[in-house]
Amino acid sequence: MKTLHVDCFAGISGDMTLGALVDLGVDPLALRQELEKLDLEGWSLRFYRDERGGISGTNAVVDISPEPQETHEGHHHHGKHRSWKDIRHLIGHSAIREGAKKRALAIFQRIASAEAQVHGQVVDEVTFHEVGAVDSIIDIVGAAIGLDMLKPDRITCTEIELGGGTVVCAHGTLPVPAPATLILVQGLPVKTGGFPAEMTTPTGAAILAASVDEFVQEARFTELKTGYGIGNRQLDKPNVLRLSLREEAPKRPAPWKTEELVLLETNIDDMSAEALGFLMERLFESGALDVSYSPCMMKKSRPGTRVSVLAAPARLDTLRRTLFRDSSTIGFRETSVRRLSLDREEGRVPGPWGEVRQKTVFFEGKPLRSKIEYEDRCRIAREQGISLEAVEGLCQSGKFQR
Repeated sequence: MKTLHVDCFAGISGDMTLGALVDLGVDPLALRQELEKLDLEGWSLRFYRDERGGISGTNAVVDISPEPQETHEGHHHHGKHRSWKDIRHLIGHSAIREGAKKRALAIFQRIASAEAQVHGQVVDEVTFHEVGAVDSIIDIVGAAIGLDMLKPDRITCTEIELGGGTVVCAHGTLPVPAPATLILVQGLPVKTGGFPAEMTTPTGAAILAASVDEFVQEARFTELKTGYGIGNRQLDKPNVLRLSLREEAPKRPAPWKTEELVLLETNIDDMSAEALGFLMERLFESGALDVSYSPCMMKKSRPGTRVSVLAAPARLDTLRRTLFRDSSTIGFRETSVRRLSLDREEGRVPGPWGEVRQKTVFFEGKPLRSKIEYEDRCRIAREQGISLEAVEGLCQSGKFQR
């Protein structure tokens, strides 16, 4: 599987992404030709070799002509103020390749949603400032084009360095990360403080949010090619973005089964032991995977019983009805849980005291341990006049089987 891996140890921005893509092998001429299909004037794009902290890479620079103007639907734009509707029209009505168009719109949609949340606006009314400038449009659409040219099977990324200190933007001086950046990286693994400046821009954050399939810490792969995009900051650590093309080794399947289940819990202080025993039977009959009781202290210093029921989502309604009908509860809690379990196999094996049922669990495809079922061990203990512990000892020693 061909994977594009993004290493954000020094953050990410739009121009760093463009530079890294070209350094990785995207044809700069083909990239410019595709960008020229935008109805956008007053820009040029150049790439040159540069280095930061001894690391050599490609620097991408968008040069802007004075007073760039474009006309869309009778409106004139002067470089820095465009609405989400304007940019959606600009990209959507262009002739750039469809995959790039879809990704560019997804990136801008992320930014528009973040800006709307920051400023309390409707998304379609959002007006971009820095991100609406010609150079930012070229960065974002160019990154979308470059990714579409590479066509990786998937995109992975490391933890994102956001930086520190403050940043000056159209809304004044703000602490890093900027408000829009903070919204754009919600749910993504990030860190701060590695650098005394803004290292991840809203553009860079949006590119990741709209493009990355998985954030990884470890991987097994063969490195095919590496590219570096050079940032604009001269710091005591290299301000570069690293992109890697990798051939990932097939993932080894986990040696256990993973299930998304639901845990139903309620505390009861007014049911008898007999009624609780009957409730457990009814819960298992209704499809519970597991039922357990544990003591708890309830209000008014009353000792109570916590009823815990593990269930598959498909059995929830039946179990809810059983809890309400067969217990005294008037309400319970539901929590999504993940259960990991080993593969197991049930069979019958011969022995000196007849055939018994045996359960074997497996780990990484190999038998891990086996155990004879409780009811059969009890039967042998009664028939032979020995203790249950003695039967268990024979089973564990291997002397039970012929």
